[in-house]
Amino acid sequence: MTIADLNSLTRYLTNTTPSDAKLSAANLLILTNKYYEDIIGRIITETAASKWPHGDFNYTAFPSFTVNLTAGTQVYNLRDWGTSDEETVFTILGVEVLDNNSNYQLLNRITLDDIHALGSSQSEYRETNGLPTEYELRDNFILLYPAPAAANVTLTAGLRIFHLRTADRYTAGEVTTGTKEPGFPSPWHDAISYGIASDHWDSNGDHGRADRFRGEYEKRIALMLKFMSNRDQAIHSRLETITSEFR
Repeated sequence: MTIADLNSLTRYLTNTTPSDAKLSAANLLILTNKYYEDIIGRIITETAASKWPHGDFNYTAFPSFTVNLTAGTQVYNLRDWGTSDEETVFTILGVEVLDNNSNYQLLNRITLDDIHALGSSQSEYRETNGLPTEYELRDNFILLYPAPAAANVTLTAGLRIFHLRTADRYTAGEVTTGTKEPGFPSPWHDAISYGIASDHWDSNGDHGRADRFRGEYEKRIALMLKFMSNRDQAIHSRLETITSEFR
């Protein structure tokens, strides 16, 4: 369903027009993006640990980006790296560093518990600058071990992050154009309208309708997540083949 279709369905379910004070065109856009992000977030929660994590169909580039490094700096704030959905880190899948020969090297994940288990304090662990081989995630920060040295690392675009991201949210211009579709399987696009309808009727005191539309929303999400959790049939077929070979 296009955004134009979704808006028409939402108006039908809520019995409103763009002149409605509570569900104006601006508020409809806010609520559309609210449920769009909720759905993408639920899909990512379902698929992030699988061999085929979900990404919004509307993105045209892989979810990875590079950032500049600073010699001798170990700690970097993930929130400093871009403000667009394309660059905002949602779930990290892997990290690489560009060495002084312009080759990316994979970094291994380490935790603060791992460091302490080695009998080292965090501040003393691999304290001599060089080529990072490990990274730690804590709060909104990524820490490199060791901190990069200019002699060992290409500092410009020296760190590459592979990640998952939130929905490619709608803009007012895309609503006007009316052709963009939500970036998840189409049989469940209408869930967005049911979610908005639930909010609308709840705010108007009609809790019976609100509960009914909320139930429709949750039912559609449950069916979609069931599909998403089983969509990677190639993996199951491969496992079945390997298993049969050892019987």
